[in-house]
Amino acid sequence: QLYRDARECLTLLSQRLGSQKFFFGDSPASLDAFVFSRLAPLLKAKLPNGKLQQHLKSLQNLCNYCTSILSLYFPWDGGEMRPPPPPHPPPRAQSDPAPLHVPALSPPGEPPASVPRAAGADGGEAEEDPHKRRNQLLSVLVGLVAMLGYAFLSGIVSIQRGGAGPAGRQPLALAEEEEEE
Repeated sequence: QLYRDARECLTLLSQRLGSQKFFFGDSPASLDAFVFSRLAPLLKAKLPNGKLQQHLKSLQNLCNYCTSILSLYFPWDGGEMRPPPPPHPPPRAQSDPAPLHVPALSPPGEPPASVPRAAGADGGEAEEDPHKRRNQLLSVLVGLVAMLGYAFLSGIVSIQRGGAGPAGRQPLALAEEEEEE
């Protein structure tokens, strides 16, 4: 029943889209974002049961819709423009001269060289997020404040003022207590 309903939903979406670029004309709307967020994983992911995926692939306008959005708004992540990564070069022999480092232009569809990359096979650790440490520190601080706030509000921890004891007596120091005994 669920597959039948999902197939019907995909068919209706395909009919509604027709030959348009987006559901409401030439510019995307929130419905396009919602529909794309459901269709793209269904179209691109490897699924254990591909019945629904096969039905989606048979609806060519929805496939073109997803591919168009991927290449338009996500050219480095999921668009068809990105070529496969080149194979890793074989290790250099000791007698080979060191190659000159010449910065190359990025191929079409690749992120520019200024975009930070994750650590690659060469062992270099490029910072994925330039503010990673700051975000980690802020997360720890927010967690600490939340835990302390909970401890105070629930009564696990309380702060008492050090004022005059009963009948105006001040607390005795350790040396004074020993003398009294």
